[in-house]
Amino acid sequence: MRNLSLLHIDASARPGRSDIDPHGSHTRRLSARFAERWRTQRPHDRVDYLDVGQQPPSPVTGRWIHAAFTPPAARELWMHETLAESDRLVDQLIAADLIVVGLPMYNFSVPAQFKSWIDNIVRVGRTFGFDRARGAQPYWPMLTGAGKRLVLLSARGDHGYGPGQRIAHLNHTEASVRSVFGYIGITEVHEIAAEYDEFGGEQLAASLRQAELAIDQLVQDLARPGLPREKEAAAA
Repeated sequence: MRNLSLLHIDASARPGRSDIDPHGSHTRRLSARFAERWRTQRPHDRVDYLDVGQQPPSPVTGRWIHAAFTPPAARELWMHETLAESDRLVDQLIAADLIVVGLPMYNFSVPAQFKSWIDNIVRVGRTFGFDRARGAQPYWPMLTGAGKRLVLLSARGDHGYGPGQRIAHLNHTEASVRSVFGYIGITEVHEIAAEYDEFGGEQLAASLRQAELAIDQLVQDLARPGLPREKEAAAA
């Protein structure tokens, strides 16, 4: 059994965890539970932690775009310096077998801090390819077949955002992240969400309990010994 690498990301602007701190984050609570259960199941795996909620990456600028779309061999020193943070984040993503994100819904979508991370890791020549010579389909994902899996652990103020539910059409959180990761070649996505944050009381408590039980089961399913399932299929 080979060791795996887990990248644990928190995107909430709230510090602390709601199971410990009075005003702590529900998504930090859920993502910490996943990481803790994972370490119990697979104590020898590497776990890297990234807190983009408290320490967001720099936003993309015009100089960043100029540097990113300049061929590496032609980049000037300032371009390498401009892309250094993005390069580190891309390297961290590429090294991970499993990406686990504590992802709160802010105004029906992802937090700005997490969007900055996305903008830094969607990189031409690193996570997606581009070639005008390909005609009508010049783009392609570069992480396809790498066996990577994504887990999104969300929290929402209202309720009914799930597929087919009453306000699913307002949920642009998980769907937008699935689109981005699919674009770079990561298509195995698992989602668990807690709701009723603005209601509080037993409704919120029950939703969190349900999410935690679902996390425990997901860890059991994903932590099975062996290669990630995409690699297992490729080796079959």
